[in-house]
Amino acid sequence: MRTKTLKKNKINVVTLGCSKNVYDSEVLMGQLKASGKDVVHEEEGNIVVINTCGFINNAKEESVNTILEFMQKKEAGIVDKVFVTGCLSERYKPDLQKEIPDVDQYFGTTELPGLLKALGADYKHELIGERLTTTPKNYAYLKIAEGCDRPCSFCAIPIMRGKHRSTPIEALVIEAEKLAANGVKELILIAQDLTYYGLDLYKKRNLAELLEALVKVEGIEWIRLHYAFPTGFPMDVLDVMKREPKICNYLDIPLQHISDSILKSMRRGTTKEKTTKLLKDFRARVPEMTIRTTLIVGYPGETQEDFETLRDWVKEMRFERLGCFTYSHEENTHAYNLEDDVPEDVKIERANEIMEIQSQISWELNQAKIGQEFRVVIDRKEGNYFVGRTEFDSPDVDNEVLIDATKTYLKTGEYTTVKITEAEDFDLYADVVN
Repeated sequence: MRTKTLKKNKINVVTLGCSKNVYDSEVLMGQLKASGKDVVHEEEGNIVVINTCGFINNAKEESVNTILEFMQKKEAGIVDKVFVTGCLSERYKPDLQKEIPDVDQYFGTTELPGLLKALGADYKHELIGERLTTTPKNYAYLKIAEGCDRPCSFCAIPIMRGKHRSTPIEALVIEAEKLAANGVKELILIAQDLTYYGLDLYKKRNLAELLEALVKVEGIEWIRLHYAFPTGFPMDVLDVMKREPKICNYLDIPLQHISDSILKSMRRGTTKEKTTKLLKDFRARVPEMTIRTTLIVGYPGETQEDFETLRDWVKEMRFERLGCFTYSHEENTHAYNLEDDVPEDVKIERANEIMEIQSQISWELNQAKIGQEFRVVIDRKEGNYFVGRTEFDSPDVDNEVLIDATKTYLKTGEYTTVKITEAEDFDLYADVVN
């Protein structure tokens, strides 16, 4: 029997996809809480909001499966209402309405006020930086811009997120101060493209000035840069990184490929020669910098020669951190007009080959850390280990430092100095330095 009349409405927000979606869910939850709503993140609730991802095939599949799973719960009377928002809903709303019509309502990425209204809440403009963070208490994402103006052929993000729009420095500083007041010590700066920051508001690339403002926020100890674009990279950012101890010597710069013909078809606006020079300039300016990149294999027209160029370059560059993805043929992108001609098994084989090379590189670089001391932040306890990270590691995607919890007591969010005792390809083991 349904019990909807007996229970108080509790809104469960379910987040899929990238850190930008995590941020958007946190803003939604902050708004709901400000309207007095009972809101939880990925727990039990009789009203469900699914924040979807629509980026590549696997993500779209996960989003659709999650919607169907909650529709079954609705059918069974376990939940009363299901709302869908985010990138999948922005991109495929008419199709979704047709295929899964029993969802109560679909909302796109820019329809937060409408979603709040459907949930019986008001959109409060005055809530600058008010969010219910869902990450461990010591770090939070800070989204500095929305949308993207880049013309990359394979990417559907501009379709889902629109043109680039920077958030003013003053608003970001207020948000950072509120996060710090709630115990956040590490800010992870995110956008579709950090390096474009400020061009729309200040008529110049202004990431360095934003960093100068954020390092003054009391309580913030680390600031980390995610998703920089190689073309037009503002080199003054490296001067601030070198000068300011709060800015992690870390840069996430998705390069996607290195074969000139593939880069041209991808519309990346660069070449192998320019990209290699840029990375060498990074290393010269900030020798201790860790560089994370992501690559795509199996792009339309990628020959064995193109792949070998990429593979050999990965060996040569010895990235500290690297992820590799297989190409996903996305409708309404420029590359969708090309034939998706690399067989799926070849794509997977190529991705695995790149990751095997990277695993060996990572193992060698980690072996060199044995005996060295690093400052780490403790993110969580897992089994018999406290799990921490150095400034050279981002949450969820990079190396972790494991510290024996039977020997030492540490608190989540605490910074401590450790000495590395053992190393694997993606994990480090360490003892606390007393």
